[in-house]
Amino acid sequence: MIKIYHNPRCKKSCAGLAYLQNKVKDFTIVKYLEKGISFDEIQEIIHKSGLRPIDFVRTQEEMYKKELKDKNISDEEWIKILSENPRLLQRPIIVTDTKAIVGQPISEIDKIL
Repeated sequence: MIKIYHNPRCKKSCAGLAYLQNKVKDFTIVKYLEKGISFDEIQEIIHKSGLRPIDFVRTQEEMYKKELKDKNISDEEWIKILSENPRLLQRPIIVTDTKAIVGQPISEIDKIL
């Protein structure tokens, strides 16, 4: 089963969704800004990606620039921050049973299909 963590107000996320729709017919859209995203869910995504939590942080967000940049934050603390502030998550994120990627650039999505 494929999931896409999607923000309908984000151009890159919408482009990723359209790309995925052209490649696969059966997947689930998770609007994580509406429903929220748990610590455990983020931890699982990060584990499946093989990346670190900081790799999922939108460093261009104002909150990051003003409150988090240049701070010594552990991986576990980053996951907590992301679960409490899902707006900071990179998007779109595509997840399968065994893998997860950030779909930027769009061609990255092919690595998971």
